[in-house]
Amino acid sequence: MIRKLLWVGCVVAFGSQAFGHGDLRSRADKHAPAGLMGDHVHEPGEWMVEYRYMNMYMDGNRAGTRRLSDAESIAFGATSDPVTNRGASPSSMTHEMHMLHVMRGMTDDITLYTMIMLPSITMDHIRGPMNPAGAGSYFTTHNSGFGDTTIGALLRLYSDADDDLILNLGGSLPTADIFRTTREPTGGMMEQPLPYPMRLGSGTFNARPGITWKRYFDHGSFGTQFQTDLPIGRNYRDYSMGDEFRLNSWYSHVLTDHFSTSLRIENLWRTNYGGADPMSPDALISTNVESFRGGYTLNLGVGAAALLNGHLLNVEIVPMLHQDLDGIQLETDWAIVASWSKSF
Repeated sequence: MIRKLLWVGCVVAFGSQAFGHGDLRSRADKHAPAGLMGDHVHEPGEWMVEYRYMNMYMDGNRAGTRRLSDAESIAFGATSDPVTNRGASPSSMTHEMHMLHVMRGMTDDITLYTMIMLPSITMDHIRGPMNPAGAGSYFTTHNSGFGDTTIGALLRLYSDADDDLILNLGGSLPTADIFRTTREPTGGMMEQPLPYPMRLGSGTFNARPGITWKRYFDHGSFGTQFQTDLPIGRNYRDYSMGDEFRLNSWYSHVLTDHFSTSLRIENLWRTNYGGADPMSPDALISTNVESFRGGYTLNLGVGAAALLNGHLLNVEIVPMLHQDLDGIQLETDWAIVASWSKSF
């Protein structure tokens, strides 16, 4: 599947001629691929409104680089350090996100932005040997609502006819509910908090500095971006999510001024959580274990963008190429990101 996507992406991205007339920043490749943000600024007084949808799918567990079945995940938890999955093991998860993104140019080189997020998370599980509802049966939990709110400023440090260097001074506000409970794991017998991956936000103020360089050509554009997500302190549940570092490089090929395709490589590093929620014991489920949250992921992005009467439509499919995870965790199989934006 991955080889086919690579072959198709290369054919689409490099197999056609383009002409790139006029302002290079007015074409369909004026924004980065759909999975990225913080790559462009706007003119003074100009607004941009964007709706963005993301769906990320995880199926099966992974210990390091090794894929595990549901039965192996339960068995692995019996000998791991710490011991886990005695109550249940996650088997799959779907993480959807609806985002409303608003930007406004303040000067030629400064653009302010904010983003409201509405996550929807569904996780399937298999019950473990110590579950009072009986081992081996399956159940599903769900959580949705407002996520954390993102705010920030994009500062253009350098620009010429072909290049932009943009500094992202962003952050997030803890507007999400991070503590909800459920009786579903035990079949209604006991109430317990939802585990960490099912919570809607971080519960902390997060710094999200980043930097992007883009270069435009007659037939396309190239970019690279380093972006971070760094929790500040611990939340009221006495834990903090891990630090996150993303390094992306992409090439967008202009088929016409109104249509482009792209290939992107993403390196993602996450560290483990700090502290611990006192009501999330490690032995119940691996998604409660703070030292089982870090790792490295390598992703591929294959995308396309269309600029139609000032409306920019952007879509990207993102399969996972490689993962090396700390402890035992659900692996990420693929994601899809799509957006509509309009400047005025």
